[in-house]
Amino acid sequence: MIRVLLAEDQSMVLGALAALLELEPDVEVVARARDGREALRLVEETSPDVVLTDIEMPGMGGLDLAVELRRRANPARVVIVTTFARSGFLQRALAAGVAGYLLKDSPAERLADAVRRVHAGLRAIDPELAAATWDEPDPLTERERQVLRLAADGMPTAGVAAELHLSEGTVRNYLSEAIGKLGAANRVEAARIARGKGWL
Repeated sequence: MIRVLLAEDQSMVLGALAALLELEPDVEVVARARDGREALRLVEETSPDVVLTDIEMPGMGGLDLAVELRRRANPARVVIVTTFARSGFLQRALAAGVAGYLLKDSPAERLADAVRRVHAGLRAIDPELAAATWDEPDPLTERERQVLRLAADGMPTAGVAAELHLSEGTVRNYLSEAIGKLGAANRVEAARIARGKGWL
């Protein structure tokens, strides 16, 4: 049996995913979580083979969950199941060590197939999204992304500098680089562009 943990903050979606997987003779849903922090605790308790998670959830999202599982050297393989058909999210997911990335409007049979593929050590990536990712690589560095995310949330330069343990001049340089790479007029527009692409 392939042991699966589900992490999804929307109750109806969580129930639907569980119901679909429980129809499969070789899949067992061993736990359900409403956010990444709960999922992290349940992973330790239930030792799933595969973690199916949404990207955006309260507290800790799916990408942060994947990063933390990898940091802990947990062997569970992570599959993102999301509505975000953006190449930037897929690129960030792959960088976080995610083994699968599916869209919620994919055919139901693709879900079980993805679970089996990643359990076997393979990858399961939505084919249309994978093609789009090659066409539009993420131009931002991780540090530029961190600085832009904080600045876009309204934090002043001094606050960003303190949060990231950088000088204000360095923060301004990172913001300038990000704005230039995205062809934006200012940090707000840069953040809007980056969010639209899934890079932020």
